[in-house]
Amino acid sequence: MVVLLPFLFLSFSVLAHALTYKAADISSIAVVEKAGHKYTDNGQVTPFETIIKNHGANTVRIRVWTAGDYNLDYGLALAKRVKAASLTLVVDLHYSDTWADPAHQSIPSGWPTDLAGLNTKIWSYTQSVVKAFSNQGTPIDILQVGNEINAGLLWPVGQVSKNGINPVSQLLHSAITGAKSVGSPKILLHLANAWDWSDISWFFSNVYVQGALAASEVDIIGLSFYPFYDSRATLAALNSSLTSTANTFKKPIVIAETDWPVSCSGGSLSEKGIAVSSAGQSSWIWNIVQVLNGLPNGLGQGIFYWEPGWIGNANLGSSCADNLLVESSGATRDSINIWVWDM
Repeated sequence: MVVLLPFLFLSFSVLAHALTYKAADISSIAVVEKAGHKYTDNGQVTPFETIIKNHGANTVRIRVWTAGDYNLDYGLALAKRVKAASLTLVVDLHYSDTWADPAHQSIPSGWPTDLAGLNTKIWSYTQSVVKAFSNQGTPIDILQVGNEINAGLLWPVGQVSKNGINPVSQLLHSAITGAKSVGSPKILLHLANAWDWSDISWFFSNVYVQGALAASEVDIIGLSFYPFYDSRATLAALNSSLTSTANTFKKPIVIAETDWPVSCSGGSLSEKGIAVSSAGQSSWIWNIVQVLNGLPNGLGQGIFYWEPGWIGNANLGSSCADNLLVESSGATRDSINIWVWDM
């Protein structure tokens, strides 16, 4: 049963808008497969990208680090599978040798540590990545430049708290210019905390700087929305924040990361009215979809479930034990149908 929270009862005319991007970040599936796991749907062993497509997904995001498990070669190999399944390809550049998020944005080893040098390096690196995907016949459809960059990227040079927003604007402009020199992907900027209008407003009101990043260079605003990390991350707050974002910045909006638990004995969730279960996963997604479908001018355009198949890391970095859409055996749960609704 899908639980609809009271403030989200919307008319069928509002719900008629269908989301463009019904998506998942499945970056870790090759890691999972290398560990010996297989995915099954209705008892049949099936590649995970095929499973999610069969259940309504049309878009996949892949993260790329400058080193480590999710390096460029790993991303290129996974992109071949994504394109072979006729799915839209989103590439998420962390610009780091490891995780980039609101608390971590480390300059890759061997990169310059001054702004001029980083502007040159991020331009050439982004250009080379876009070219590599195109050269193997898997051009990037959407390029995400940076991951959860509320506080900047390539720290400490591009750290807002140390050097202000101007270096961030320069670095993003350099990255996008490098990408556009060899391809034509749509450009997505990604922040954490979709519920926090104050932070979103500050970032996008300040990041466009004359001579650096221009609003015209950004095609999509992507925002993470998780129920684990802050009690203020409610669906009501999301609705208010995204409505303000759409009205103020007039860009297409996607929830670029989200998930919900089936097991959570040690954590506190922001929405108490949604069950901790497979059915609860469906309810969480459906309620977010209704927020997106209700945004003005059709600007709510997509939702990405983060790492639904990461067997062996089912907590997905949260305090809840299991947030996957599959069992530990690799068998799909009922919530694998989160993309089937007419989003």
